[in-house]
Amino acid sequence: MLKSVFAATAATLALAAQPAAAQDIDIPITQGATLLTINAQGEVRAVPDIATVSAGVITRSATAEAALADNRARMNRVIEALRDAGIERRDIQTQQLHLNPQYRYEENRTPTIDGYQAQNQVSVKIRDLDDTGPVLDALVAVGANQFNGPSFGIDDPSAAQDEARRDAMRKARERADLYAAAAGLSVARIVSISEGGTSMPTPRPVRTMARVESADVAPTPVESGELNLSASVTVLYELR
Repeated sequence: MLKSVFAATAATLALAAQPAAAQDIDIPITQGATLLTINAQGEVRAVPDIATVSAGVITRSATAEAALADNRARMNRVIEALRDAGIERRDIQTQQLHLNPQYRYEENRTPTIDGYQAQNQVSVKIRDLDDTGPVLDALVAVGANQFNGPSFGIDDPSAAQDEARRDAMRKARERADLYAAAAGLSVARIVSISEGGTSMPTPRPVRTMARVESADVAPTPVESGELNLSASVTVLYELR
């Protein structure tokens, strides 16, 4: 009998010594409890620290070779201008490169090739926002005739996204307390939490084609404003 008591005690101590992570604890929902599901979205505003621009060259010529050669020469000047502006190679990436025939359409006739169009476009990340306007002007000055953007963002948004998550949980609890109080109850505990995701919308890029008339004019104005980051959660509460 004494041996059995010692064995049972040893088994209990061994179980208690196990790490908490190794235990599968499932606290059941109280029978007949009132459950409340809250969907909440947290938001935080942050100042962007990067701008992304798509810039390139469109050229047209009677032959494919001539269109591509002209495009190549002008695009090399664009890349050189970016490097002169302090943009690192890691922040310049070819986005699209096209060479397409241009057709002439006449009534009751089969379309015929009337020349060729070459397009080369790169995506550029600008890390000093004060350089955005001057960089765009420099690109147009060396032959770029197409750019989209800028789109603003945050290079490392993790801290801002965490703040949005905390805001979402705070709003969820405030709303849960409101519903519980209105029903004459109170929040007992959280049963489950599910994250719906995070988002960081950016301004929609504007397609622009421009030409610099004078090197003495003021740089193109660019305002970065603020970004709105959001995170959503679904929280299941047990009320008492």
